[in-house]
Amino acid sequence: MTTELALLGLLAVLWGASHTFIKIGVETIPPVTFIAGRTLIAGGILLGLIRWRGFAMPRDMVSWRRFMFQACLNSVIPFTLIAAAERSIDAGLATILNATSPIFTFLLTALITRHEPVTLRKLVGVGAGIAGICLIVGTEALGGIGHQLWAQLAVVAATICYAGAAIFGRNFRGLDPMVPAAGSMICGAAILIPLGLVFDRPWTLTPSTASILALFGLSVFSTALAFSIFFRLIHALGSVGTTSQAYLRVPIGVGAVFLGESLGPTAWLGMAFVVVGVAAMTIPARQARLAQ
Repeated sequence: MTTELALLGLLAVLWGASHTFIKIGVETIPPVTFIAGRTLIAGGILLGLIRWRGFAMPRDMVSWRRFMFQACLNSVIPFTLIAAAERSIDAGLATILNATSPIFTFLLTALITRHEPVTLRKLVGVGAGIAGICLIVGTEALGGIGHQLWAQLAVVAATICYAGAAIFGRNFRGLDPMVPAAGSMICGAAILIPLGLVFDRPWTLTPSTASILALFGLSVFSTALAFSIFFRLIHALGSVGTTSQAYLRVPIGVGAVFLGESLGPTAWLGMAFVVVGVAAMTIPARQARLAQ
């Protein structure tokens, strides 16, 4: 279990840094093309590592349909939404909103799979998390800043997709963690590359060196490595336990102050509510596993 908790912390670092990579990357690379490159590079790296280790990808259609569905939940939709949103909002704010994934994981689990108990502490955590979202997004709604509001709602929608992916990821039990990671990335690239070619015409782009380096950093560390860890933890800690890394990555993502960003007092208060809510929902579950 010590290894799993260390990997949980590493996953928080890798995904916390992803928002900064995205913020830099989409400055000169359109979101769809940027995410197509992310999935293609990550999928290629993982596929190479799988073959180097002597494994093989599944050949049956059932597995690849599952990879395709996982790709939509875990990369195609959320990656693109977040990349598009970060053209309008700060990376730190995107991280805060994205940190609500355990809340949505818990709600989907309680309403659909029902494999984890609904406790008073978890319900309090859900309430605190929702309050945090309202504090972060609500001021923009009241102020009528529609463009930024839609960007924030896009990140929340992406977070709901991540919650569904954490639950659906339990279906890959028995496979080496790199296999579903590679399969979902390859399927994601197969969807996004044609879209990027049609809408972005990438051959006409002149991306900056910083954006290209951000793309490779995001693909190697925050995607290929991160998703290999993610699928391992799904089986070891469960869906809610794995998404608990979201509250650990908040201070990492908010460390995007290196980009010169600043957060208002309402956003900081909302972040506090989100962190308290996520911690209240996930810490008991992790402690219960440690006691087993």
